[in-house]
Amino acid sequence: MAAKKKGAVGIVGLGIMGGSFAQNLVADGWRVVGYDVDAARCRAMARAGVEIAADAADVARRVTTIITSLPSPKALATTVAVIVKAKVRRRVIVEASTFAIEDKAAAEKKLRAAGHVMLDCPMSGTGAQARVKDLVVYASGKTAEIKKLKPMFSGFTRAVHDVGAFGNGSRMKYVANLLVAIHNVASAEAMVLGIKAGLPPQLILDLIKTGAGNSRIFELRAPMMVKDDYASNVTMKISVWQKDMDVIGGYARKIRVPTPMFDASNAIYAKARKSGYDDRDTAAVCAVLEKMAGVRRGKARRKKR
Repeated sequence: MAAKKKGAVGIVGLGIMGGSFAQNLVADGWRVVGYDVDAARCRAMARAGVEIAADAADVARRVTTIITSLPSPKALATTVAVIVKAKVRRRVIVEASTFAIEDKAAAEKKLRAAGHVMLDCPMSGTGAQARVKDLVVYASGKTAEIKKLKPMFSGFTRAVHDVGAFGNGSRMKYVANLLVAIHNVASAEAMVLGIKAGLPPQLILDLIKTGAGNSRIFELRAPMMVKDDYASNVTMKISVWQKDMDVIGGYARKIRVPTPMFDASNAIYAKARKSGYDDRDTAAVCAVLEKMAGVRRGKARRKKR
């Protein structure tokens, strides 16, 4: 009954982020209709209380508001084509992925021609933050629609900001993710410096968190660096993150903004991919820097005692 009172929402893409959206919305009392091309993800979400649709068209037939959380522009284009072909009445599509503005604009144009409304609403936050509703929405597009959707956004995020015209959400996300990229590598660099200097990793984590050098990214990723475990709790795969890096770098070049620190961090992510960390969390850049520094866990600490 609670779900019916709060309303219904569809989600196309039930991966790390979309799956968290779905689970939190269900817990908040929403009826959630979801779809993913991965059958295993669909089964997992069904166990969490999500109604699994046959495809994106089925989602569009059953609900009037649809969140898309997709891995690539191609997946977005395919999803849009399916929704348009379904020939349903006006739907509001909340695009939550990080893509080039041109890709989102192309999708918006096709949806608008079919009588639908698309909002550009990327999320600021990692997969770990998504699980605990610690996300911020950079919403852009029609203000009236954004306002109507605030109760839904509150079901899986902690804040929503209307940043203006369609595309501004993506622009804001590029700014935020540029900092995330740099902070993550900076956190790893600092951790490796401390470890090679003979400091226990846990001590580095505990003391940095209390000082001026702390950041949200350090708090999220440094615990993985302490454990040297980048597979157990993946919040963002390096392979997926590369897509974001390419989008940010391309946009910065387009508007002629130099990004020396971002470019330097990009080289470390590229090295991580070449080292076989594609499916690991982005915190794995720490392992790359450890190898570059000749660090072997435990030996540096014993030498200093």
